[in-house]
Amino acid sequence: MAWFTWAFPLATPFWALMILLPTWRWTARIMRSPWVPLLPLICYFGLALPHFAEWGRAMLRPDLGVLQTLLATPWGAGLVWAHLIAFDLFIARWMYFEARSLDVSPWIVSPILLLTIFLSPFGLVAFLVVRSVRIRSRA
Repeated sequence: MAWFTWAFPLATPFWALMILLPTWRWTARIMRSPWVPLLPLICYFGLALPHFAEWGRAMLRPDLGVLQTLLATPWGAGLVWAHLIAFDLFIARWMYFEARSLDVSPWIVSPILLLTIFLSPFGLVAFLVVRSVRIRSRA
């Protein structure tokens, strides 16, 4: 399942830039592109298109049993994996720029981005807490 294998490696350079080189001028330039999540989405489309009718039916009438069956297939699990990778990267890109606009230290943001790679809901909540504190401290 090549599409599954490539989803995270295609996103890794962007994560590395935001976490390891957050203040490098090329990081902001590269991350400014709205197309950053496109690479892992290529994997998503590569998995979704051959099964579009089947996946589409499941999405139009969500049913736990049907979703369990589809997600138990290699293409279904890979599809969700590519989806998660792309949208986690999309959220991280927003967090990166939001933190920069609020002057939140990269020493705070980088660990949150690292958490977001592995457990994105926790990373997003952590960032929103930091963001709220920063906004209140500026007022």
